[in-house]
Amino acid sequence: MTFVDHSRLVTYPGRAPQPRKLVTVVRYPLAPGRFPLVVFGHGFAVTPAPYARLLEAWAQAGYVVAAPLFPLENADAPGGPNETDLVNQPRDMSFLITRMLALDRGTQQPFAGAINSSEIAVAGQSDGGDTALTVAYDGAFRDRRIRAAVILSGQEMPGVGGYDFPAPSPALLATQGLADTINLPSTTFAFWEAAPPPKFLLTMPGTPHLPPYTYEQPQLGIVERVTIAFLDLYLKGQRTALSRMKAAGNVPGRASLRVDPR
Repeated sequence: MTFVDHSRLVTYPGRAPQPRKLVTVVRYPLAPGRFPLVVFGHGFAVTPAPYARLLEAWAQAGYVVAAPLFPLENADAPGGPNETDLVNQPRDMSFLITRMLALDRGTQQPFAGAINSSEIAVAGQSDGGDTALTVAYDGAFRDRRIRAAVILSGQEMPGVGGYDFPAPSPALLATQGLADTINLPSTTFAFWEAAPPPKFLLTMPGTPHLPPYTYEQPQLGIVERVTIAFLDLYLKGQRTALSRMKAAGNVPGRASLRVDPR
């Protein structure tokens, strides 16, 4: 689907400014009902495509998953990926939430009446994780419709400043490969320690930056199970989800889950 934000502009190399266009892959459950919404942000110089298995797992678990192609950070951006546009991406996520909820209130199938407007999460990997963290917890960008955030090897957005982590704060799940040399583990630990509960930290020893979210096994399977249980707990309110998250996230030699659910 293509959504156009006429209130904000983007400038491609050699072109006049134009409205921000978000080409978005939307996955959804093939079943009747109303489902929570998850907006997912891809990392720098990639697209949503490498994360297909993870996003499909979320949809199969009962979530509408919207993954936009960020205008200037994606791998195929005109002139090449441009990381200076990162600061504009939190507004992209809020805009996309608004447009997806408008589909729920409209007549377009299969989304009419299919999205639960009170059950919204943001997620992202690398720069997409920075984006999700900012729109969930920074006072200048915060979208109060968000109830939970999944930050996959992300960090606080450079140049934005310290986050407010308002109380009550959206539930937080942060994941981090301990062999990541792009977003260092210390950057995840810093924002996780600053955040109030409820919060969870999944660490994976010997694991690099992108593969655990795209193809590397068994890490990808662990991430799938832990993230689904987290979303089930804080969006769907499933009481058994916490025990499922703990079981999935504690795998000797592969993963460890730190829990602060207060």
